[in-house]
Amino acid sequence: MSRNPINRLLNPQSIAVIGASNNINRAGNLVMRNLLQGNFSGPIMPVTPKHAAVCGVLAYKNIASLPHIPDLAVIAISAKKVTSILSELGELGCQYVIILAAGIDQLPEEDGLSGNQQVLKIAKSYGIRLLGGSSLGMQIPHLGLNASFSHQQALPGKVAFISQSSSIATTMLDWANHKGIGFSHFVSVGETLDLNFNELLDYLGRDNKTQAILLYIDSINDHRHFMSAARTAARSKPIIVIKSGRTYEGQLSVIKHTGQHAGSDVVYDAAFKRSGMLRVNDLHELFAAFETLAYSKPLKGERLAVITNGGAPGIMAVDALISRGGKLAQLEPEILEKLNGFLPSYWSHTNPVDIAGDATPKRFAQAVGTILESREIDTLLIIHSPSATASGEDFATEIVNHIKTNKHAKRINILTNWIGEDSAYAARRIVRKAGLPTYRTPEGAVGAFMHMVEYRRNQRLLQETPKSISRHYATDPNRVREIAQTLIQQGHSIIDLNLAQPLLATYGLKALATKLVDTPEQAKEAAQEIGFPVALKIGAPSLTHKSDIGGVVLNLNSAEQVEVAANGMLERVAAYTDDVSFNGLTIQKMASTAGAQELRFAMHNDPVFGPVLYIGEGGSNWDVAQDAAVALPPLNTALARYMLISALKAGKIKDHRAIQALDINALSIVLTQLSYLIIDCPEIASLDINPMLVSGEDITLLDVNIKLQACDSDGAQRLAIRPYPKELEELFLLRDGREVLLRPIKAEDEQSHIEFNDNLSKEDRYKRFFGEVGQLSHEEMAKMTQIDFDREMAFIATYRDPDNKFHTLGVVRAITDPENHETEFAVVIRSDMQGQGLGKKLMVKMIDYCKHRETVTMLGLTLPQNAGMVSLARKLGFKVKFDIEEGWVEMKLDLQSYNLA
Repeated sequence: MSRNPINRLLNPQSIAVIGASNNINRAGNLVMRNLLQGNFSGPIMPVTPKHAAVCGVLAYKNIASLPHIPDLAVIAISAKKVTSILSELGELGCQYVIILAAGIDQLPEEDGLSGNQQVLKIAKSYGIRLLGGSSLGMQIPHLGLNASFSHQQALPGKVAFISQSSSIATTMLDWANHKGIGFSHFVSVGETLDLNFNELLDYLGRDNKTQAILLYIDSINDHRHFMSAARTAARSKPIIVIKSGRTYEGQLSVIKHTGQHAGSDVVYDAAFKRSGMLRVNDLHELFAAFETLAYSKPLKGERLAVITNGGAPGIMAVDALISRGGKLAQLEPEILEKLNGFLPSYWSHTNPVDIAGDATPKRFAQAVGTILESREIDTLLIIHSPSATASGEDFATEIVNHIKTNKHAKRINILTNWIGEDSAYAARRIVRKAGLPTYRTPEGAVGAFMHMVEYRRNQRLLQETPKSISRHYATDPNRVREIAQTLIQQGHSIIDLNLAQPLLATYGLKALATKLVDTPEQAKEAAQEIGFPVALKIGAPSLTHKSDIGGVVLNLNSAEQVEVAANGMLERVAAYTDDVSFNGLTIQKMASTAGAQELRFAMHNDPVFGPVLYIGEGGSNWDVAQDAAVALPPLNTALARYMLISALKAGKIKDHRAIQALDINALSIVLTQLSYLIIDCPEIASLDINPMLVSGEDITLLDVNIKLQACDSDGAQRLAIRPYPKELEELFLLRDGREVLLRPIKAEDEQSHIEFNDNLSKEDRYKRFFGEVGQLSHEEMAKMTQIDFDREMAFIATYRDPDNKFHTLGVVRAITDPENHETEFAVVIRSDMQGQGLGKKLMVKMIDYCKHRETVTMLGLTLPQNAGMVSLARKLGFKVKFDIEEGWVEMKLDLQSYNLA
């Protein structure tokens, strides 16, 4: 899909510089010089009333006098003139503008609008897209385009860099030029008044000149579109992100600097992981990641071999590898035997391969070549310490020449570390020129390798096929919302377990039986009904930690103990002066805690990403930033498992190995059910379960606090990731009388989708994939079943046989461009199910869906021999065009004029 709203911004054919100047200290002069030095091939039109020419180029006195409409205008003047300049550009018809000026937000208000709002209002009225303000500009080296006031020209390369900070951008450029590393795109988005990370990620994710993406982020202002764009791009290429504001004080600085919500750092961390990006913590790590991405191939495995002429650096590398959870390769006996043939007897005889300090360049290069023959390694780290036998330059030259002629080098990633300064400088230049990344320390090299490993692991975890729980646990969105709305109408804004039990039960969540009473006498009777021992709690839903005021008494074993405890509790709370509403006493059966573990689960609303899930060991002093693992809903069982494993690895949950160890599978199902509940019931503003008692497969909610809010919509927009749209499910009767369910595809459908593809005839597979295809991999299937509902849709027809097994009979899918202008569709029906009316029904369902989303055009391609598809398309109103040269048929439908009837 080629359409993108910023194609012309990133591929301009002509540029106007507003505020061009011959004063070398002005931004307008720097921009002009950079454009000219970059050898941009299109017209460059300086606009200034002060000069007849700027940098030798004929100047224009005003915007109206420009000879034609520029594709791109760079505004290089002060903030106070930006609004009037924008209006003039809009009148001319210019559609893309870079604003370099800072301080737009400081402009005086007009008609109740801030400076930023004034600029945006003008831009939108003329259909102008803005980059900035406070932007450094952009560089696209392969186009010879440097539309920035940067101090240096970027070299051409294959890594894109997008930054909100101009200072970080210039720092990165300075470092990259020193290292001789280039960029495919170098973009400073500044204050992101309009264009932001979302649209740039959409473009760069599809750009074949970009193999990896680096981001510097202060804040995000569009959580849904950011997550959607990042998830899509990260599936096709690595994305590394550095985010400021890790501390509370840093977050305050972000708000002051950008004027936007900073959000919680741990939530950003969870969002980055969920989208498939890799976060680094500082500029040192970012530089290392950049060098790795600039030179390395995608990892095919995680096994690292180390070769060194110094024992200690090799050991340091191994320590760093193991401490970060890496895998040290085990070399085959035949490789060790080959090394024995030419290395001295005192070499290490294992990995790391220490060839000793007296190694010559020839011995080092020969050992490198031998290790590259191993089938048990995926990456080789070469560590060189300064040696008296030859210069670092000689070693680098010999090793590089050997690698160039080694046929095995193409399948293995090679990293290098040249230790030292003066003696290592020339060697580093040689290996970089040969396309090999190099690092200053063994730990830095291992850290860069582990970046690749962590990215790969995260991608694989995100693509894990979840187990289906929908067949075992019923959910009822209508019923749960009805219960919540009734509670709100009754005046409840905060509810505890007593009132929350019907909500929880609707989603199969087990809670202890609870009774609410008004008096100590009633408490005695309730305790006798429930059975001893019991717990007594004060009824105060708004009080999160009741024990802080003596509002919890446990292990009461008789009616008399209950009465005494109740009277004492009422006396204590009567003296409590804070503004808390008490509504009686709660009697609850004491849970059996022998061998069980207490956890805490919560959902809170983040100002940037909306509802966020937390789990940890809890306690009254729970700090979610320190004590909880974090995830964004929706969860499935695989994502819930990932959350729990992350919590265990980070020590947020400790598996105490009591009588009943944690059952990860059972706990994953409960977390998934809680995620469903939160999604399906937007009336739940926040939720706190403390504690959740876990004893093997038995998981019980002991205490719950839920804040309620009125909500007129389905609440999906509050989520950073669009959940499964259950409302799109419908039943359909086949011509043979069988009933099938038409519904959006789920990640859990992977196995049935494999069977579906296996049941396609050779001819149907050829028509669907435009050629011969073999068995699809798990990664390919994950992309088909784990879709982003914000920009993709796939409807499947699924049939449940008498043995309660589900089968996929057909699928129609559509992928829509970020502007919601065009959607590309494909449909295929299982070979033995054709002629049942299923193809037409699925197509009509998809057309209906896309039309309601206000997509403009629906487009599909098929082979000329697929007469059935061509005929169906014509019947549905598609315009059909045969392309003899390309060998396909184009089917196009104007959705806005399509009549659903």
